[in-house]
Amino acid sequence: MIARDTENTIRTLLHGFPMITLTGPRQSGKTTLARRIFKGRPYSSLEEPDLRLAAKEDPRSFLGRFPDGAVLDEVQRCPDLLSYLQTFVDADGRMGLYILTGSQQFGLMSGIAQSLAGRTAFVELLPLSLTELIRSGKLLPTADAMLLTGCYPALYDRQLSPAAWFSAYVAAYVERDVRYMLKIQELETFQRFVRLCAGRTGQLLNLSSLATECGITHNTAKAWISVLEASYLVFLLRPHHANFNKRLVKTPKLYFFDTGLIAWLLGIRTSEQMETHPLRGNIFETLIVSELMKSLFNRGEKPLFSFWRDSNGNEVDLIVEQAEGLIPIEIKSGRTLSPDSFAGLEKWCSLAGPRAVRPALIYGGCDSYEHRTIKVLGWRDAEKALE
Repeated sequence: MIARDTENTIRTLLHGFPMITLTGPRQSGKTTLARRIFKGRPYSSLEEPDLRLAAKEDPRSFLGRFPDGAVLDEVQRCPDLLSYLQTFVDADGRMGLYILTGSQQFGLMSGIAQSLAGRTAFVELLPLSLTELIRSGKLLPTADAMLLTGCYPALYDRQLSPAAWFSAYVAAYVERDVRYMLKIQELETFQRFVRLCAGRTGQLLNLSSLATECGITHNTAKAWISVLEASYLVFLLRPHHANFNKRLVKTPKLYFFDTGLIAWLLGIRTSEQMETHPLRGNIFETLIVSELMKSLFNRGEKPLFSFWRDSNGNEVDLIVEQAEGLIPIEIKSGRTLSPDSFAGLEKWCSLAGPRAVRPALIYGGCDSYEHRTIKVLGWRDAEKALE
């Protein structure tokens, strides 16, 4: 198993909370990590029909099997259990009893917010980070190979081609989760919708265009985006509110959490195809934004990310809100930079004044250095933009 950066975060939180709720996309390593941390304690997956039935029919007896705690996997399949967990941990009084995992963000979060407020800490586990791959010696040699493969752990633990694995992943998990959450039958239309979304990663989200091209209503497109968000396949990046007396774009940008899934959905099968693909820049930007999200999630922090774009086309790809100010980050997929590469950052910093701190530019090359006041980072060092 590749060591996960969030393990220390979870172990620390277990000293102060009766439970930890570990969420994230399917196959991101949640179960493996939870069982590693709770080695020797019982494990129960509520995906298994008999265990789910036992938990639903007699939740007190079910929890009575685990007097010293356990890993309860995929708890969103039995939301009624959460209220009984509240009573159980309140009566027990010990910290670090349970690790709960779940792969469907919205339903799980709303259930826990109602039943377990103050009794659990939330940790979100995304696929492997570049830092974790570097430390394990498994980082792929080129940016294009990383964009093609993505970061799901199975692709680094087994001898599998990305195309074969993602084909099975979408069929086994994505489509099943869609049926579970939406109760829809037109999976072929939904599959087309997901592919259309992949072709729009790193771009402004135009729901009307998506709906028209897919042959569905605007409201359906909006609901399906919510399903993809709930399954940790995509996320929306909101525009930054500071306008500096300029008209701003108000539409969010759409990103996928994993570039390997994008590549599979778009039919990109080799690094050579990736290198020349017209969407390579958007896919590279997706890799970097998701990488920075992983860095904060692994620390147990909630990313406060946005982007800035005015009506004249001036743009900064990512604005990170931190206590000391706003970190502007520009992302360039090319391996070489020119003076124009820094124009957007320099303009934004001049407008933001003292609110701008530690500006960074992340690019497709390997060298890292300083350019005036801007930190220039190769793609492998993207996480250092937050240091």
